[in-house]
Amino acid sequence: MITLEENTLTVSDYLKLRECVGWKRLGVKQAENAIKGSLYIVTAYDDDKLVGMGRIVGDGAVISYIQDLIIIPEVQRNGVGSMIIEKLKNFAASLKSDGNEMMLCLMCALGREEFYKKHGFIARPTENLGPGMIQYIKM
Repeated sequence: MITLEENTLTVSDYLKLRECVGWKRLGVKQAENAIKGSLYIVTAYDDDKLVGMGRIVGDGAVISYIQDLIIIPEVQRNGVGSMIIEKLKNFAASLKSDGNEMMLCLMCALGREEFYKKHGFIARPTENLGPGMIQYIKM
């Protein structure tokens, strides 16, 4: 049975999940800062086994981002990602002031667009919105 927890992700678990899906390696301090800088983190467990996580970063007023939605390969396409994304969206909605609009954004991996569209996200560019862009900064 899948259960969700809020704001309990450890640095070691974060690094293990990233490794499990083949994402770039982070240093321990970098991972620690990422967790500390998150507005909200959801972790998913199948019984006692950590099987996924997602987090929100941003200012929590004008713009927030869903970041690092990770589901281990053996449970992908079983609804865990949908459970996490809905919990993240509900948290973001709880931050919105009455009468105001807040952007909830994300950048998805190539080929995952349909998953996010199913959850109400739109792909850019559109007629009114330009493409998302990124820059990696190395020190």
